[in-house]
Order: sequence, then C-alpha cells, then structure tokens
Amino acid sequence: MNSNVENLPPHVLRLVYKEVSALAADPPEGIKIYPSEEDITELHTAIEGPEGTPFAGGVFRMRLVLGKDFPAVPPKGYFLTKIFHPNVGHKGEICVNVLKRDWKAELGLRHVLLTIKCLLIHPNPESALNEEAGRLLLEDYAEYESRARLLTEIHAMGGTSGAPQDPNDGPQPKKHAGDPMKRAGPSAAAVPAALGNGANGASTTSSNSNSSSSTNNVAGKKKADKKRALRRL
Repeated sequence: MNSNVENLPPHVLRLVYKEVSALAADPPEGIKIYPSEEDITELHTAIEGPEGTPFAGGVFRMRLVLGKDFPAVPPKGYFLTKIFHPNVGHKGEICVNVLKRDWKAELGLRHVLLTIKCLLIHPNPESALNEEAGRLLLEDYAEYESRARLLTEIHAMGGTSGAPQDPNDGPQPKKHAGDPMKRAGPSAAAVPAALGNGANGASTTSSNSNSSSSTNNVAGKKKADKKRALRRL
C-alpha cells in the first residue's frame, strides 16, 4: 500500500508522530508497537492473545494504515497473522465499529488498538466478515474454539505449530553418541591400539636385535676356536 505521508497536512503528521512516539514509549498492556522510520502512516503492532480465549499464548501481528483523510476518516486495520475470528476477513481486514461508524477524530490510535484487543475477547458475530466463524460462534462454540485454537497454534505461536517440539521428532542420535571415542570415529579408537602396538613392536624389534647379536657372537666364537684347532695341527 502506498504511503500517505505526502498527502497528510504537516500539523496532522506532527500529531501522528507525537502519538506514535508516546505509544512506543508506553504501549498498552499486551501490545507492542513497531513504528516505521520511513512511513509514519503505517503502524505495525503485535497483540498478545488474551488469556481465557482460544487466542491465548499467541502473538498476532497487525498493522494500522492511516489514509490521506486521517483523522477525519478512521485508519484501516489488518491482521497479518492468520486468525479464525468472526470479525477478521480472509485477507486480514478487521471489522469493528470504532473503525467505522463509531469513529471520532479525538479517539486516537491507542483507543483503536485497545478496541481491537477487546475484539479478541468479545467477538461480534452480527458484523461477521468470516461467516463460518460467526456461525460456529453462535451455534457450536466448542467447534469454534477448537478451530480458533488450532490456527493460533499453527500461525501465532513459535515454530511450525507453536507447541514444544517433541524430543522424539526429527533425526535421532546414534546409540554411541555419548562415547567420545566412538563419536570421533575408527581412527580415534585405533590410536591407543596403534600406540600399544608401536610399543610392543619396539620391544619385539629390540628383542630380535639382541637375539641376533647373541647368535653372531656364538658363531664368531666357534669360528675362532676352529682356527686355533687348525693351528695346533
């Protein structure tokens, strides 16, 4: 959506900037404000799902867009996080009276945000944008709650489903993962054996050398004795 900064009078821009700065410094409970430095006419927020509702535990990203006629005309609100709610359309558009016929310029953005949060607690099926959600809310609340809770877990909570990851999910470690020698691979496990063999090998070599030296000494002695015997003849 195009920025309306250039379309708003300077005095309106100053008022908007002042209010957005105040919201960022002191946001309503359960609501975080993310002002845009590039476009003050588009305000991004995150609303925590209220306790006791199917949205509890979720965080729902939302944006308010200030049109060129603001504040004479209310801002438009959109949920960026997918939600199953009677007053939120399939494209995230929000239907609430404060953004329509009940709007007054003096209400301000804080009042809008609080009203939208209250909408998560008290949906209004009579002005439903999501007709299926509105019908279930009136006729089968358990099913409505189940559907709303499911989408909250999938889209508004951390990870893929929002539920804590099962330690049994995903690749499992090998059974010898706790053994540092096995984890390091055959070469590491073979080091002690190689060192041991090296020591034994050195001992064997030394033994063989001593044995060979002894044999040579015996042979030399026999040869000398044989020469002395021949001289006597």
